Amino acid sequence: MGSGAVLILGGRSEIGLAVAQRLVEGGARTVVLAARQADTLVAERRLLLDAGAAVVECVEFDADDLSRHAQLVAGVADTHGIDVAVVSFGILGDQARAETDAEHAVAVVHTDYVAQVSVLTHLAQVMRTRGKGQLVVFSSVAGARVRRANYVYGSAKAGLDGFASGLADALVGSGVHLLLLRPGFVIGRMTTGMSPAPFSSTPAQVADAVVAGLRRRRGVVWVPRVLQPVFAVMRLVPRPIWRRMPR
Repeated sequence: MGSGAVLILGGRSEIGLAVAQRLVEGGARTVVLAARQADTLVAERRLLLDAGAAVVECVEFDADDLSRHAQLVAGVADTHGIDVAVVSFGILGDQARAETDAEHAVAVVHTDYVAQVSVLTHLAQVMRTRGKGQLVVFSSVAGARVRRANYVYGSAKAGLDGFASGLADALVGSGVHLLLLRPGFVIGRMTTGMSPAPFSSTPAQVADAVVAGLRRRRGVVWVPRVLQPVFAVMRLVPRPIWRRMPR
């Protein structure tokens, strides 16, 4: 790790915190947790201090308030520098509601795509100027081929996947590295009450994959890895069959 901070955008995210914990255990000294009601991140801050962090700062961050993204990113960069930025906020939304409630559908896409495009653009520019840094972006197998069962969330992830892939190419030669994760179903707080899908993983397993991908400067990582060949086949499934696939 360098001398800058690990920035977790989505400071309550189980995956984001697990990544931060592993990076601290690997030598990172400063972590910035960005989330709504940042003053309540007491347990999250203690987790990272106990893991060995020297400084854990909690800053207010509303992902949907695009007007404040530039200020937040610049503030963290000016105070600490940013070595690794993990963009780990997002919502699943309610698919049934989104099919008839346009406002809810737009809210899901705004958080899971528009807000991420905004903050990633600001982060990339700051890192380009510094000539180094690593970005972690969470796509999903839901975006690899959008399913009828969760097409609103899946479409947002498909857009994010395309944006992040293009951004990664644009960053080649700048000293900035982007790692794109494509996890399957993750068993955690966000999916409580849902039946796990085949090839599910845990936040800890995703975090392990992130840290390994950062260390090796990988471009794209599927979690678990078996999903990559599985979805190579899934893309060939006829549409009448595909539309009946579950979440």
